[in-house]
Amino acid sequence: MAKSPAACAATPAAVCSVAMDASTSLADFAARHPRLFVLTGAGCSTDSGIPDYRDVNGDWKRPSPVTLQAFTGDELTRRRYWARSLVGWPTMATAEPGASHRALARLEASGRVGLLLTQNVDGLHDAAGSRQTIDLHGRIDTVRCLGCETRTPRAEMQQSLRARNPAWAALEARAAPDGDADVEDQDFASFDVPTCPVCGGMLKPDVVFFGESVPRERVQAAYAALSEADAVLVAGSSLMVYSGFRFVQAAVAAGKPVAAVNLGRTRADDLLALKVVQPVGEALTALAEQLAHERQGSAIDVATAATGAAWFT
Repeated sequence: MAKSPAACAATPAAVCSVAMDASTSLADFAARHPRLFVLTGAGCSTDSGIPDYRDVNGDWKRPSPVTLQAFTGDELTRRRYWARSLVGWPTMATAEPGASHRALARLEASGRVGLLLTQNVDGLHDAAGSRQTIDLHGRIDTVRCLGCETRTPRAEMQQSLRARNPAWAALEARAAPDGDADVEDQDFASFDVPTCPVCGGMLKPDVVFFGESVPRERVQAAYAALSEADAVLVAGSSLMVYSGFRFVQAAVAAGKPVAAVNLGRTRADDLLALKVVQPVGEALTALAEQLAHERQGSAIDVATAATGAAWFT
């Protein structure tokens, strides 16, 4: 038998399969937990044209991303990375916020979101207007020098890459996640990668690669916000990467319920109080609209009551 939202909230160790309308269930969850810690993943950005890494089972759709150790330790791997990035960057540079980004910005503006912690590196939550955000894995629109820590816009790196490699700039390839592109069968050894204009050091996107640790201050800030939240809302993430999954574990350990909106399996399915299997943009838009409608209705009720009291005075 399907559980009611109330029953689900009382049993956070079980995945909730609600018979009621998904948007109503999610709105009820948000209404009972007015200060949310929101954790987002790649599913929020697929509507913006940015491919994701995993399928509905949480498995890789493609070879796993380059590791920090391979990028820094092997020159050919580094050349290959930047060559593919040269071709793939326009997808990231022109991406615009989608329905999920806009809905979460509306929820924050209405006071529903204490913190939005995103695993994405595309900056689209910021572009949509969300301000209480932490980019857990950094931002792809910034380049960092591993020598002197100088940071420069990725757009400047693109100009340099194109100037040094004009033939590569004319290539077209299928877009891949996070500004990558499916460029193969090329002589990557001839690709010319610029170095830091300040110190001549190695340049790397200012994102957390596999095999690299998330900066301690980001993790601490996220845990601090989690401690102040009433509940966690996961949006568009399979949570297969531990750096995000640990916040769900911490929430459950602290007795905070967790809801997830995701098309497919998540690593936390057995920890969820509510799971909505629905396109994330659709579900979050419905949530924002329903909560706005309820807030408007409450305001009307208060105004009506005040008018009635004044009439009897």
